[in-house]
Amino acid sequence: MTTPTVSPIDLDTLLRELSGLDVITDTAQLAKLSLDYYHFSPVLQPLLSEKRGDVVVRPTSEAEVLRVAEVCVRQRVPLTVRGAGTGNYGQCIPLQGGVILDLTRMQTIKWIKPGMTRVEAGVKLAALDRQARETGWEIRMAPSTYRTSTVGGFIGGGSGGIGSVTYGQLRDRGNILACRVVTMEDQPRIIELRGDDVYKVAHAYGTNGIITELEIPLGPAYAWAETIVAFPEFMTAARFGQALSNSDGIIKKLVCICADPIPTYFAALRNSIPANAHCALVLVAECCLEPFAELVKSFGGTLCYQKSAQDASKGVTLVEYSWNHTTLHARSVDPSLTYLQTLFPPADTNLSLMEHMYHHFGDEVMMHLEFLRVNGQAVPAALQIVRFTTPDRLQAIIHYHEEQGALIFNPHTYILEDGGMKMVDVEQLRFKQQVDPYGLLNPGKMRAWLEQH
Repeated sequence: MTTPTVSPIDLDTLLRELSGLDVITDTAQLAKLSLDYYHFSPVLQPLLSEKRGDVVVRPTSEAEVLRVAEVCVRQRVPLTVRGAGTGNYGQCIPLQGGVILDLTRMQTIKWIKPGMTRVEAGVKLAALDRQARETGWEIRMAPSTYRTSTVGGFIGGGSGGIGSVTYGQLRDRGNILACRVVTMEDQPRIIELRGDDVYKVAHAYGTNGIITELEIPLGPAYAWAETIVAFPEFMTAARFGQALSNSDGIIKKLVCICADPIPTYFAALRNSIPANAHCALVLVAECCLEPFAELVKSFGGTLCYQKSAQDASKGVTLVEYSWNHTTLHARSVDPSLTYLQTLFPPADTNLSLMEHMYHHFGDEVMMHLEFLRVNGQAVPAALQIVRFTTPDRLQAIIHYHEEQGALIFNPHTYILEDGGMKMVDVEQLRFKQQVDPYGLLNPGKMRAWLEQH
């Protein structure tokens, strides 16, 4: 294998070879386009705050992407791909400078067919959803940042979101159909990955290929009503979430449970949620509102907020209070707060481990649940809001969860394998060895590569 080499950057030569492209060298813009929401983590803040690219290139076509790849390989310049930069782990922050490849100008929706669509990587999820709904279909899942997030960024750095309670996660077979990738070989190529091969580049932070186009499935479009249900006890709210997620006859898109005091951070919703309440934020199909109301009644919940799909399309949307937007709202009130990502064991159907954690940590680790399907079963994932004191204390909280059998997806590391499944993805490593022999793509993020070099 070729030894990876990163040369000192000759900026004048680099800019000359990139002439004719949309290139940004303005210091303020470079700073903005070099960073993401890494500041959610007090651990990542000091590690990443000063990292910057040397130049941003915004291609408008795959041909321009190929040209940038050729230049970077020839000059051994690192290249970091980004979409809208709404990730939270420093996925698209360049550790070694070089070129930031901003794909947000590649916004062509190639086609929409029944149940599927093909798009360029820079298409915004909200724009795609809007166009798909005109044909009776919609995107299956999206992060809470869907208004600004790109399809390529979501596939490259995301895992699931609103819709995962029905469709599972991006890593589930069938949720990504194809990826078109530009390589970083001596002579860059275009490769089309289909079937299981898409997972060579999905959730790889752009470390092993530049995704230029994607084919993804669509789901039937529903009129989604937005509701908030209040409960006096947290575990009642949690068990309601589990029951709703398991109710196959009730069509839903979001089941988000927030323990008190989290709802107090939701400024625009404060007048709708009773004091000291634990609440469920739910997107449910309007055609299912009657059985949904019966389920609420059976758990003794109070329906304190409801918007029709038509009204929900204007102004405040509950989507932007769920998933990591929950953390965003909490941090807007108290910037010292941070968060964790936890998957509770699917076998723990009575939620006893979650209940233990809720009581064990109290307000230090505020419980926020998002239900999703894992291997055909509804399971609560937690994005707990943590009152941060020291890195050691944060590590102790993580260790306690893992010791008790909860799986932590650590949001306080920018290393690909350390944040998620805690194991090397051999296929992703092999693909990188094949298509990025000089290790120029987003260097420093893939532990498996670093350990081999």
